Order: sequence, then C-alpha cells, then structure tokens
Amino acid sequence: QVQLVESGGGLVQAGGSLRLSCAASGRTIRSYAMGWFRQAPGKEREFVAASTRIGGSTDYADSVKGRFTISRDNARNTVYLQMNSLKPEDTAVYYCAANAGSGIHSYTTYDYWGRGTQVTVSS
Repeated sequence: QVQLVESGGGLVQAGGSLRLSCAASGRTIRSYAMGWFRQAPGKEREFVAASTRIGGSTDYADSVKGRFTISRDNARNTVYLQMNSLKPEDTAVYYCAANAGSGIHSYTTYDYWGRGTQVTVSS
C-alpha cells in the first residue's frame, strides 16, 4: 500500500495562490493514477484534478481548469497541485488520492487517501 500526506494548505485572499504537496511513501507514485479531491462541510467530495499513471495525461474539473495545475515529481515521490487565482468557492479540505485501477473522476475508484489539508480563501 501507499501512504499519502498532504501539506501546503492555509489562508489566502481571493486572487492569491497556494501549492499543495502530496508526499507518498511505501510505493512509487509511478504505479498509480493520482488525484486531488476537495470537500466542504456538508457537501460531497468532488473531483478537482488527476494525473494518469500511463501516458502522463491530466484532467481537471471545469471549475478549476485554467487555474489549477497537477504535476508529479517522480524522483521525490510527490504530487503537487498549484492553485492560482483562488476564489472563495475553492475553500475546502483538499485530499490527495491514489488509484491503482482504472477511472480517475470518481472518488469511489480511488484506493488510498491522505488525511487532507485545509484551504481557506477569503474575499
């Protein structure tokens, strides 16, 4: 199994930027599709971004496309989420997840999860 630990969350004003990190251990992230999800209190967990393990393709939710970028540093076994032009509606707990199988958009298809990091965007 792989263990995931998110970091980099915090408080930022609207229009600002944050970079989230997901440090993996136990397995190489090369073996997994990696995803970022977020969840606000009382709301369901939603897909944000993903990077497939084969082909290096990426995908984004429409709400973050053009503002967020997912990337991998395989040597450091770390996945990043660069978040620019942040909006108050981006406020949520952000989770890193690993998927050993197929499917990248639904949280139900991911096998391993970090504990999350809080992102708060003020207006």
